[in-house]
Amino acid sequence: MKRFGYIVLFLCLSASIVWAEDTRKPGMQLEDNTFFDPTAKVETEEAYQFATEYRVEAGYVQHWQRPHDISFPDLYLHGIRLGATFTFVLPKHFSLQTGAYYTLLYGRDEQHWRSMDAASVQTEYITHRVLSHNLTVPVRAFYTIPVWKQLNLFFYTGPQLHIGLAQTDYMKLHLSDGTKAWLQTQGYPVDTYDRYADELIRANIQWSLGGGLEWDQYRIQSGYDFGLNNLVKHPQTNGQYMSEWGWYVSFSYRL
Repeated sequence: MKRFGYIVLFLCLSASIVWAEDTRKPGMQLEDNTFFDPTAKVETEEAYQFATEYRVEAGYVQHWQRPHDISFPDLYLHGIRLGATFTFVLPKHFSLQTGAYYTLLYGRDEQHWRSMDAASVQTEYITHRVLSHNLTVPVRAFYTIPVWKQLNLFFYTGPQLHIGLAQTDYMKLHLSDGTKAWLQTQGYPVDTYDRYADELIRANIQWSLGGGLEWDQYRIQSGYDFGLNNLVKHPQTNGQYMSEWGWYVSFSYRL
């Protein structure tokens, strides 16, 4: 009986030691097989957060005033654009942007007229030197594509309101007296004046398309603005129509 008691005691001690060792070992996560399978792909859901971004922007801009008759010169305006934007960052790489830009433009062109005096044939024209001040308010929808690390590609589209503040036409006449008198009787200006005063509508509604590259806080972008409405304030004929389109390239910095 003594020997039997020693055997039972030995078995109890061995069982207690084994149990104690098992309790000190971490549990095996058998349900997670990806740890043991290096070829397994683990899909992680990307986390999106709502945010706001502020940017300052500067760049070159070119506008094209596109008349449909000879009452206005076909004019290209070149200049600079400065402004600031406010961006709402949305899920799934989308964002909405608005802001305000100031644009200063300059253009030069010659407008030729048929001479009213036979002695002045082929010498009748007006030199237009135009200085334009404008304010632009865009509303754009952005989509961003991550490319590599902090490098992103983005595209945008949306409407914008281009507001004319002043557009002074510094006119220099190369006209005979007869041609000048005829233009005055037709209601055409023959002296320096502000084209927005009585000739053009200030509100130019445009639709914008563009894109660019983003690296960290920096962006370089380019786009085209399509004029949608007639800018002639008082059309004299059914065909008297003029729209203003624009193209730009600019650099922006996130504050």
